[in-house]
Amino acid sequence: MLRSAPKCARISVVEVVGDAVVAGDVDIAPVAALMGEPARAAVLMALLDGRALAASTLAAEAGVAPSTLSAHLARLVDGGLVSVEASGRNRYFRITRSEVADALETLARLAPAQQVRSLRQGTHAEAIRRARTCYDHLAGRLGVAVCDGLVAANVLRVEEDPGDRPDPVLGAGRSRRYVLTKSGRARLVELGVDVEATGRRPLTLYCLDWSEQRPHLAGALGASLLRRFVELGWVTRGDRRVVNVTDAGRRGLVAEMGVDPDAWA
Repeated sequence: MLRSAPKCARISVVEVVGDAVVAGDVDIAPVAALMGEPARAAVLMALLDGRALAASTLAAEAGVAPSTLSAHLARLVDGGLVSVEASGRNRYFRITRSEVADALETLARLAPAQQVRSLRQGTHAEAIRRARTCYDHLAGRLGVAVCDGLVAANVLRVEEDPGDRPDPVLGAGRSRRYVLTKSGRARLVELGVDVEATGRRPLTLYCLDWSEQRPHLAGALGASLLRRFVELGWVTRGDRRVVNVTDAGRRGLVAEMGVDPDAWA
């Protein structure tokens, strides 16, 4: 028996073979609906730096009453996009996994920029583009510069992927992969970067940065680099995903990464 969905938004097809159910194509409509509501979109963007935030903080970010936000958070948790952690009488929320962050970054590349209506908004918009976190790794001009610096120093080698063709919209970067070189591995280990803790993620991935339209380093290595930069005091986390480079970071980034923050700040 072959059963198809009644609406064109659902493009999946389910085939029943004996007692087994074989799923067809994916249904993006429920996830798109969860992300598409303005308050929920604001919540997800606030959580994009990977940290867990309290409901009161998220209510302020979304500009809605706590009672209203509670219903939105419940839908995000039920939809598997956000998880909740209890700490005493408080509850904290975070994005469930890196794939959710990847989807948000992709949407950000397609979305129009918000209109800046105040000096505060303008200052934050510039800071976000200068240096920010993308889930658990660096993004913005800093993230792109670090990725470029790693390639220039032969810490990462860019290889063409013969199984993929260059995307005419996203560019040739979509047909490449980044490989950690042997000398690069030794150099990062000397710096104290954990190059072994990959978990279930590939060591090297990259995102096409929505503000720069160029790749920044993601994957387990991207996360390890950000953690080490924070440990070294090179960067500090600011408000709403903003990353600030310290004086020690300026010196360290030039010496170790060949990246001069003053050149792109």
